[in-house]
Amino acid sequence: MNRDGCVTHVHELLNAWNARDLDAYIALLSPDVRWHDLAMASPPAVGRDAVRHFCETILRAFPDFRYEIRAPICVADDGNSCTVPWTITATHLGVLQPPGFTPTGRTLTMHGFDYIQFRDGQVVNMESRFDPAEAIEQLMGVRLRPNPGSFAERCLVLLQRIAANAVRRKRKADSHAGAI
Repeated sequence: MNRDGCVTHVHELLNAWNARDLDAYIALLSPDVRWHDLAMASPPAVGRDAVRHFCETILRAFPDFRYEIRAPICVADDGNSCTVPWTITATHLGVLQPPGFTPTGRTLTMHGFDYIQFRDGQVVNMESRFDPAEAIEQLMGVRLRPNPGSFAERCLVLLQRIAANAVRRKRKADSHAGAI
């Protein structure tokens, strides 16, 4: 495939997704497609049926899910893979199953990218990367990361140091036990 073919296929995927035409979307995938997405309960989804199931799950929970490409699409020299930066907006209006999260009614906007590989004109591998903490913070209305210099950050650092010391003590004890 060439660069233009790769970009055309990406736009076909996007258009099928945003039109909620899962039959067209799935037809663009290889029968043995592998999709690893951080939003999956147990990644990766392997095969068209598993990908369809994941898509249906997402669209039930986020019926207005909108995927937009942020330029540029970076295409490999051989045209068989590309990286697609995106922005997603979606409102949590249905149960996210699994794990069973109830709708929050909150809208999220997040940025990430997909790394897509093609074989014989179909998607054979897709890896979706984004910051899951950002999505959780927006959907739950809570801050997972403490503000720099805050009491919460100092507590987190203290907990990390205690855990690191415990790991070092255990490693040292294990090495002494092995030396005897």
